[in-house]
Amino acid sequence: MTGTLQTRLRGVDHAAYVTTDAAGTIRFYRDVMGLGTPHIITAKGWGPKDHPDFVHFFFDIGDGDRLAFFYYFGVDPDPETPRPDYHLAIHVRTEQDLLDWRARFEEHGIRVIAQIAHETIESIYVRDPNGMIFEVTRPLRELDERDEHDARLSLEALLDVLGEDDPTLEKVWRRKAELIEKDDENKDEKDEG
Repeated sequence: MTGTLQTRLRGVDHAAYVTTDAAGTIRFYRDVMGLGTPHIITAKGWGPKDHPDFVHFFFDIGDGDRLAFFYYFGVDPDPETPRPDYHLAIHVRTEQDLLDWRARFEEHGIRVIAQIAHETIESIYVRDPNGMIFEVTRPLRELDERDEHDARLSLEALLDVLGEDDPTLEKVWRRKAELIEKDDENKDEKDEG
């Protein structure tokens, strides 16, 4: 192990916020600003009890840093109320770095709220003195073109469903399946031609 814990930090992984206007957020950051969408998480039952289903989508803001948004189905939160899920995530490189940070927090009496292996990262979460969630995260694997393709299809499905009455995560998944099928048909036609 070389360097101090502080020197092993690699910068911001992502800053995350809640959006009540997912369609507008996607159009602004993806279409207006031209930011790539390297990854999206569609999650059933992972959120708080009063709104467990959500999508968590990420925009590439350069140098491996991302701006992320949560969209919760069936909820119209008050934008003036501070959100407990707003957070800042900092990169580390290795599992040992992550475990060292966990140990440091615990040595200082700071409770680790959770340690979770997500789809592409593993993270620990603590609260700072202001109540803000602070996340330290390490990669489980590098994101690639498949993740970008999946994110594109997931965002298109989300945008389609948000235009309907009573959008749900299940409707997003059904629409995404239709888009995958259409995508596969187009690929087959290109291969035959």
